[in-house]
Amino acid sequence: MNIVEKIKEDIKQPYYKTNYPNDGQRFVAWYMRNIHLLDQLQTKDAITDGAKDKQIDAIYVDNDNAKIYVVQGKYYTGDSINAEPVRELVSVHSQLHDIEKMQEDANPHLKHKLCELSNALEEDGYSICYELITTSYLTDEAQNDAAAFQTKLAQEDDTAPFTADLEIIDRDGLEMAYEQAVLKDNPVVNNTIHLEEGKYLITELNSTKVVVSAVSLKECIKINGIKDGSLFQKNVRQSLGINNSINKKIKKTITGDNSGDFFFFHNGITAICQRIEEKENGDLVLHGMSVVNGCQSLNTILSCSESIKKKNDAYVLFRFYEIQQKDRAEAISINTNSQSVVKARDLHSNDKRVLSLKKAYENHYPQGFFATKRGDIVPADKDKDYVIDLSSFGKYLMAWYSQRPNISYGETNIFSKYFTKLFNPDYKPEDVYALNFFMKKIMENWTEDNPLSIDETILTMKAYAPYHFLFAISSIVAKCNGNSNVPFPSAVLKVVEQNNLANQLVALAATCMNNAFNAAKDKAQGEGKDFIPQNWVKSKASIDAIRAAITNMISFLPMMGEPQRSLKDKLKMDASNFRYVLSAD
Repeated sequence: MNIVEKIKEDIKQPYYKTNYPNDGQRFVAWYMRNIHLLDQLQTKDAITDGAKDKQIDAIYVDNDNAKIYVVQGKYYTGDSINAEPVRELVSVHSQLHDIEKMQEDANPHLKHKLCELSNALEEDGYSICYELITTSYLTDEAQNDAAAFQTKLAQEDDTAPFTADLEIIDRDGLEMAYEQAVLKDNPVVNNTIHLEEGKYLITELNSTKVVVSAVSLKECIKINGIKDGSLFQKNVRQSLGINNSINKKIKKTITGDNSGDFFFFHNGITAICQRIEEKENGDLVLHGMSVVNGCQSLNTILSCSESIKKKNDAYVLFRFYEIQQKDRAEAISINTNSQSVVKARDLHSNDKRVLSLKKAYENHYPQGFFATKRGDIVPADKDKDYVIDLSSFGKYLMAWYSQRPNISYGETNIFSKYFTKLFNPDYKPEDVYALNFFMKKIMENWTEDNPLSIDETILTMKAYAPYHFLFAISSIVAKCNGNSNVPFPSAVLKVVEQNNLANQLVALAATCMNNAFNAAKDKAQGEGKDFIPQNWVKSKASIDAIRAAITNMISFLPMMGEPQRSLKDKLKMDASNFRYVLSAD
């Protein structure tokens, strides 16, 4: 079954038939679920297709990678599509320069998604990726228009309101993207790269097989594992995005008139492979390939794919090493990554505060693992319930200790503006584990089955709202103890486990979040104002509303069948188990 046949079969499923009126929307929904790996509710929230959709079929804000996907889908059974869809995206790009005007005549859901898009662009480092997805192939005219649009995007200067790129995912691209998505949870990336005669050298150095080659950029855009990041597992970080100054220069060189000099302008790409196999036709089969230096370059090269298809003179230096020893591979990764500016989160991965936390945590929990670097691979013998990563931990600290869940989703400020205030090397390992425990317990219920009856709109805000639940748990405990400070997570976990309250506490947090959300929505509607859920969840108003809901809930618990006195007794803690709030204003 080829990819088009698979899509045709998949979209016959009840979920697609029930929620989307036509095969065009079902195709876009299939793509968001199977390629972007969104759940059913997130997918439904992303879809904007319909009357007054401004030629946008879906919008998805990926906060983890600071990227906004603006998707247009063309579900055709024919072999080719013309240039019209590309020109529609050019129009979308132009309209997004004035979002307020674009919202005026947009459908209600698109208005909300445009607001979410606008808010994301106000954050540091976010960029837009226009995705044209189709079950067909682009005609020559369409490819020319796509290449011209990519060149235009690459050459926009720093005065542009946002940075953007274009990706074309045609029938072949869908096949490749789906295969990569299937392997994402267990990524072993294999690739075959064609080496041109006279442009490569195969040798052995220090008992290591080495291949050095000038690889065509046309070959580079075919490499598996770039878009989903699985190719860069051993790298110290994933893509820094096209806003990075170096990546902008790379993009301008590729799309400009001097692309033939790209080989000379670029330092080269380093890949480590478990096994390298040479074929007589010049193909190099790379088993277990991982790029340890060149993540930024390959992502930027992929973003220029349509322009590259027109280039016959653009090459990049590639170094392939056949290495199986993990420690040696890691050493190569560290020593070959010094040329690019990295994010604050990466810079702090070796900070003494972080290393101290990691050491204390892993000493206390030998079965655990504290991942400090982007792309850290968790050892197979570790217990997943005791695995935590630095980025998530920073977000938990912001929600719990600073009581600011509305900004917990944003990694940039956590690791720059608030780093020294948030990260205390004296945190007990038990507190680190407890924060992770409560968030895992929250996310266990963040499912399509929705066992806690969380408002459906809240469920779609998976990137933002879970931190409000973590905040609510800490606030419920503080309120029950009549304390205005923040409880130590480990102390909360202790009383929760003693009284078997974990599920009840998460359920109470869900009730408070629902009540706060609905109260805010009703108030806005009563005042004749638009209620934008993403705006509310990112505002301090959401914090005040949750606190008010907690106060009301505790006062009404006796009427709900739970004696107020009993809950307070169960959550009773000594005042020494509380500490002051870490200010984040």
